[in-house]
Amino acid sequence: MRLKLLQLGWWLRVPGFRLVKRSLDILISATALLLLTPLFVLLAAMIRRDGGPALYWQTRVGLNGRAFPFPKFRSMVVNADALKDELLTQNDHQDSVTFKMKEDPRITPVGKIMRRLSMDELPQFWCVLKGDMSLVGPRPPVPREVALYTLEERQRLSVRPGLTCIWQVEGRGDIPFPQQVKLDRDYIFRQSLSLDLSLLFRTVPAVLAGKGAY
Repeated sequence: MRLKLLQLGWWLRVPGFRLVKRSLDILISATALLLLTPLFVLLAAMIRRDGGPALYWQTRVGLNGRAFPFPKFRSMVVNADALKDELLTQNDHQDSVTFKMKEDPRITPVGKIMRRLSMDELPQFWCVLKGDMSLVGPRPPVPREVALYTLEERQRLSVRPGLTCIWQVEGRGDIPFPQQVKLDRDYIFRQSLSLDLSLLFRTVPAVLAGKGAY
């Protein structure tokens, strides 16, 4: 397994590519965190009106299977995790390791707006700045999903997870899990600075279009 991951990501060990990619991660994430601070304050105040915390923390799995803390602006009711078991039979991604509902009753009114524009994901710029994530890469899974991965699916863990990726700009939640894996593996094999920049530029109109955002 380790050999297969190394074979897939051999170019990531080239110092020049790693340096440029990481430099862009630091520059863009630091700038975004600075410029978006007023928006963060506004969103936090709106979210906390129901008495719950502004941030929702999860454990996600990153490069080489390493777990890391993963923040999002809370878009669901406070007891959302406790209610999830009751909704598993309504998973729109049937026969999948992921759980998605187009009309999830746990999402708050403010949360619907944030999710529509992916604003709930903005705190993850901090993960990029820390080095747990990159701007571009497969989205980080939760541990219970990784436990169900096949060897092919575990290849997603051969690179740092990202804020955006190919399937994020092509349909987000509307893309079924097997196709997500295929597109993530395609990214890993073809990874380059030009591909990263292309995906970053495509992310903006994809977010504004809101396709698959739920």
